[in-house]
Amino acid sequence: MLTSRMFLKRTRAGAVVKVVREHYLREDIPCGAAGCGRCPPRPAGPGLGLEARPSGAASSLCPGPHYLLPDTNLLLHQIDILEDPVIKNVIVLQTVLQEVRNRSAPVYKRIRDVIQNPEKHFYSFTNEHHRETYIEQEQGESSNDRNDRAIRVAVKWYNEHLKKIEDEEKIQVIFLTNDRANKEKALEEGITAYTCEEYIKSLVANPDLVDRLACVSDEGKEIESGKIIFPEHIPLSKLQQGIKSGIYVQGTYRASRDNYLEATVWVHGDAEENKEIIIQGLKHLNRAVHEDIVAVELLAKDEWVAPSSVVLQDDGQNEDDIENEEEKENILKTSVSKDMLRPTGRVVGIIKRNWRPFCGMLSKSQIKEARRHLFTPADRRIPRIRIETRQADTLEGQRIIVAIDGWPRNSRYPNGHFVKNLGSAGDKETETEVLLLEHDVPHQPFSQSVLSFLPQMPWSITEQDMKYREDLRHLCVCSVDPPGCTDIDDALHCREVENGNIEVGVHIADVSHFIRPGNALDEESAKRGTTVYLCEKRIDMVPELLSSNLCSLRSNVDRLAFSCIWEMNHKAEILKTRFTKSIINSKASLTYAEAQMRIDSATMNDDITISLRGLNKLAKILKKRRIDNGALVLSSPEVRFHMDSETHDPIDLQTKELKETNSMVEEFMLLANVSVAQKIYDEFPEFALLRKHPAPPPSNYDILVKAAKSQASLYHNLEIKTDSAKALAESLDKAESPAFPYLNTLLRIMATRCMMQAVYFCSGMDNDFHHYGLASPIYTHFTSPIRRYADIIVHRLLAVAIGADSTYPELTDKHKLADMCKNLNYRHKMAQYAQRASVAFHTQVPSLTVEDTTLHVFDKVKVNVMLDASNIQHQKIRMVLVEPKILGNDVPANLSTEISSKNEPEKKKKKLQK
Repeated sequence: MLTSRMFLKRTRAGAVVKVVREHYLREDIPCGAAGCGRCPPRPAGPGLGLEARPSGAASSLCPGPHYLLPDTNLLLHQIDILEDPVIKNVIVLQTVLQEVRNRSAPVYKRIRDVIQNPEKHFYSFTNEHHRETYIEQEQGESSNDRNDRAIRVAVKWYNEHLKKIEDEEKIQVIFLTNDRANKEKALEEGITAYTCEEYIKSLVANPDLVDRLACVSDEGKEIESGKIIFPEHIPLSKLQQGIKSGIYVQGTYRASRDNYLEATVWVHGDAEENKEIIIQGLKHLNRAVHEDIVAVELLAKDEWVAPSSVVLQDDGQNEDDIENEEEKENILKTSVSKDMLRPTGRVVGIIKRNWRPFCGMLSKSQIKEARRHLFTPADRRIPRIRIETRQADTLEGQRIIVAIDGWPRNSRYPNGHFVKNLGSAGDKETETEVLLLEHDVPHQPFSQSVLSFLPQMPWSITEQDMKYREDLRHLCVCSVDPPGCTDIDDALHCREVENGNIEVGVHIADVSHFIRPGNALDEESAKRGTTVYLCEKRIDMVPELLSSNLCSLRSNVDRLAFSCIWEMNHKAEILKTRFTKSIINSKASLTYAEAQMRIDSATMNDDITISLRGLNKLAKILKKRRIDNGALVLSSPEVRFHMDSETHDPIDLQTKELKETNSMVEEFMLLANVSVAQKIYDEFPEFALLRKHPAPPPSNYDILVKAAKSQASLYHNLEIKTDSAKALAESLDKAESPAFPYLNTLLRIMATRCMMQAVYFCSGMDNDFHHYGLASPIYTHFTSPIRRYADIIVHRLLAVAIGADSTYPELTDKHKLADMCKNLNYRHKMAQYAQRASVAFHTQVPSLTVEDTTLHVFDKVKVNVMLDASNIQHQKIRMVLVEPKILGNDVPANLSTEISSKNEPEKKKKKLQK
């Protein structure tokens, strides 16, 4: 059956056009119930549909077999309840799904995942195309009222339809809604309807599920005092008008880690003036949460303040003590010079909430048998959250997840609900899970829909695969990687050609052959963006079959590659460059140490060793030339952990030792990235995915320059120049002292911290391509497609450029590429933070404060070390100064040994005593 709707529309040019929309209605859409013989078979796909005999939790309100049908608002706000394993056999209408998709992309994805889970028995019913459940919008009826009516019509149809199934016990459809008016209309129409709270409280065997209920309304959840603490938020429509007229500015709210009464708002737009606005004081912060998009009103200049140096942590002891908050705010208002004052404002409204589930711990109320408790997030930038739970005794000392539901004007803290218990605080698995969740690292196992796009095993190279490839299996190719590396991205070869020149090849795993544009595997890889390496595990960007097998360039197996081959003279000057898809067979998978041993050996002269020596010789020339051009050689304290084979606990730590072979591989990877960047930019000047490294502003170097000046009297010629990358590189080279061999390394580590973040960008959306750290006019990432999605896009661009593959629309859409770059930059940044947090968790990186004694950076001190576990969520290693001695701080010589022994687990104590 076909229904159509016609309406008139005015174009931008002023013309009036008639638009006719056709809507197809069908009678053969199945209801999804397994026991229904009246409907046609359900089409094959993810999920198993509704059970013939509904299982799940028993309800005191509906003792008989029943299916659940939620409305839009319930699904949006109670997704945590619907995801619980107890809740099964739920009908999700097309009307509801469409509304959820428009209002919340994260919730839409979560409900789609639940529908695809065969254990949950959720069914998506396309009521908008079913002849008996589709309804037209009536004159004067709002879209929201029409959708509510469509949902009620679908519930009535289901109940009538299921009555016709020949079964002793009839199945009922229960309508769940938190909308009072919608529920009343449903009851008037003879529909069984309950609020979510009523239904969940009726599940007598699952009382803990009540804790996961979201606070749908702020009414009734307000603190008893009723005192208004915060100003009212201005409605969105007025905010938009105010932003347009310049009364307000829009920006991203960034809370302070060290001072809960201070935040900054990074203003959106290109204007340089007032780019960063300071917000100080509880009322001016006005219920904004870290990463919210807010509207800010600038204060008069005589009310501007300076960034505070005071550290204020919210102890949360008495949440109603607003006078105490005002005293703390007065501490911030110290007299400062006018030069230190910064644009200051107050939050007047929220444009977009960026709330997510937060990890942390329960701060149990001191009132006996209280249900209302405060939750303390692991991230200090997030305010404490008030939740109601009956499980406080169980959850104390556990890492839990809590979601925010709302923040009333008369509540010091936002309201939320308990979502999930992750495990005991301090447990290695639990803390790793917290670390991944807090840094938004996608780490769930790959879904079946993603895995379905992997090649069938056993896999082999076919004639079709060879069509656009060059056979390079005769070349003496080898890979050089860290020990234990299974995802081998790159391999190298070097040989002398007939004319006396040298041929050098970089061969990169051809991941783009296996991950085709637009499928589920490609979408998942794009979402993950990068592989994340933690101390004891790796979160892969692509499934293990690809990362450690089919794409990994292991030795003595045929593998598909993308090759960049240069012809060079003996001065490492490039004479010719060519790119080709290839097939290679690596002759050896070496570690850096093994490759170095071959190069240094006087007895080894086989083809692999000769190739390595040639590569090493050229790499030294390339590196010298690069550094002469102003490239920086900085240092980063990378560490490697040695794990106990039984417990998987770290038992030793060492900093990574860099050999010549590390530099050798790095030089050719850099050269390949530069060569590919130039090629794809020449072919696609508007659509090339490139990587740039902006020059840091001079103020970034202040800490480095001050540290160097503080040591200038002790070390001759210790002056750091920051006029240019070349000046910085040269001054770092000179900053050496035989008396303190680690001085240069420490300065380089500090210089690394001064750098700006390197970012991906689309060439058609930017004019500045320069890479400051490498002193290169153009750069991209081509050499690690197993662990970086950016490299896969670069491979696709290069393949089209050399005629080895065809393009697709998204590849030549600079706006979509720019959005992709934004996600890749975010994922890359989060991966870096997660990796650092993992190292910090395993090493407990310390901090030291010494009163009345000035200690400059790099001064030698003697300390006693102890574990401070007073705050189990933020454990620290405390260091007590022994030398230089400070009056009143005498420390027993055996203190650290005693404390260390007390804090050692029994199992580890025995190992240490052996």
